[in-house]
Amino acid sequence: MTGKRPLPHEGPQAHQLDLRIFKGIEAWVFDLDNTLYPADADLFSQIDEQIALYVEKMLDVPRDEAMAHQKALYHEFGTTLSGLMTRHEIDPDEYLRFVHDIDYSGLAPNPDLGAAIAALPGRKFIFTNGDRPHAERTAAALGISEHFEDIFGIVEADLIPKPNRETYDRFLARTGISSVRSAMFEDLSKNLVVPHQLGMCTTLIVPQVAGQVFKETWDLEGEPYPHVDFVTDDLTGFLKAVLGALG
Repeated sequence: MTGKRPLPHEGPQAHQLDLRIFKGIEAWVFDLDNTLYPADADLFSQIDEQIALYVEKMLDVPRDEAMAHQKALYHEFGTTLSGLMTRHEIDPDEYLRFVHDIDYSGLAPNPDLGAAIAALPGRKFIFTNGDRPHAERTAAALGISEHFEDIFGIVEADLIPKPNRETYDRFLARTGISSVRSAMFEDLSKNLVVPHQLGMCTTLIVPQVAGQVFKETWDLEGEPYPHVDFVTDDLTGFLKAVLGALG
């Protein structure tokens, strides 16, 4: 896939004709956190809090120092887990159990999203830097588990997180999908760089509260994010628009 694609800043119906680019897509790949559920669902913030608590206990330091160390590791290594394994040789299984010990009761079933995903033609996957049990619990809470063929988590990635190229290669090898006939949905722009290079159609999910900020950014001349084909703050509405374009 080549060429620039206009982005639907004004909601899922904008530039609807361009959504015909999804014709021929055979595999639909979704990130989990802040993608399949909105950022304001207060789920990932719980994970962030658990990570800080883990670092605080492990290093025996005050909370503010633990959080600063956590963020530094995240920015240097891509995930806090990767940084902790490199710098502190922690047990990754213990870490994953601890940080995903959260309350999922704030997630409500989303039948509209489930119906939109179910209607997409082809195979569907969850591809996350979290672990499989967390993805399974999240998908179950949303009521969308049955629509996905498989979950590819951080353990399946051999603990190497997105956006590392080898993780995407491992995902493609495991699933057997064609990258040029696949679409990926993510809430982090950096995690769409490699998919775009591989020929995937890429969609960035942004928080609704940041919509205007993102609109101004994306409207800048000389667009700074050529690896993102579409952007939306409404995944369900966007998928419905895609389905409408597919006919």
